[in-house]
Amino acid sequence: MRMRFLGSTSEAGACPTLYETDRGTIVVQGLQVTDAQALADLRDVLDGETAVEVPRELITEIAARVLPEITATAFPTSGGAQPATG
Repeated sequence: MRMRFLGSTSEAGACPTLYETDRGTIVVQGLQVTDAQALADLRDVLDGETAVEVPRELITEIAARVLPEITATAFPTSGGAQPATG
């Protein structure tokens, strides 16, 4: 697998950072979530998986640049976190 740097909100390219792969997926580099209460909210975590925290602004910036057919309004940056669905 090969990856292409998409962007970061950190200095010197540190995390959190997003990459696009040649397999059509996105790789997230970030600080591992270690808060026990937050981890208890996760569902169906498989062996080898972990959770990382990424600022909403990074997601909206990259989505607007990489997926121009989706506007940034699809991912609002204010008003607090939206409840997860699915």
